[in-house]
Amino acid sequence: MNTVAAVVVFLGVLSLAAGQSCPRIVTRAEWGARAASTSVLPTFPPTHVVIHHTVTGACTTIAACSQIMRSMQNHHIDGNGWADIGYNFVVGGDGNVYTGRGWNRQGAHTVNFNSRSIGIAFIGTFTSGNPTAAAQNAAQQLIACGVAQGQIARNYRLMGHRQGAATACPGNTLFATIQRWPNWTSNP
Repeated sequence: MNTVAAVVVFLGVLSLAAGQSCPRIVTRAEWGARAASTSVLPTFPPTHVVIHHTVTGACTTIAACSQIMRSMQNHHIDGNGWADIGYNFVVGGDGNVYTGRGWNRQGAHTVNFNSRSIGIAFIGTFTSGNPTAAAQNAAQQLIACGVAQGQIARNYRLMGHRQGAATACPGNTLFATIQRWPNWTSNP
């Protein structure tokens, strides 16, 4: 993991403090991912970050979150016929970030935005509650880390899945929460 800057949110602007790290990112090998081949992201760095929820049970340990990751990947590959899990990254209630397709890979998460976005999903259902504070902090750190490393455009637009498709995702409560995050846009 590269040393980059930590997130300091001040008046809705991300500031980067030197010497801090990216959040803990669990590799595909660590969570037991199947081998997959996905396309390189055509728009790089991506201009949008799309927030999702997985509509699964929640998890608070690496073992439990890894099991959910494997189950989602199996469903996305075997059930949906996709090349891999749809999301670029997935955040567990344990505050860890799980590598889905990873950086610079085209996801399968939001039609009309897949070629120009990074999809970040929270494990769980967030219609009437929010992800843990640790999970929310990890997601915001991941975005700041991506910007600092040039993996996400500095002027990216943050949006919820429902802004790009007819869906309730990322759940009413989480959707209201991300509207207070830096770079959220009502018009993606």
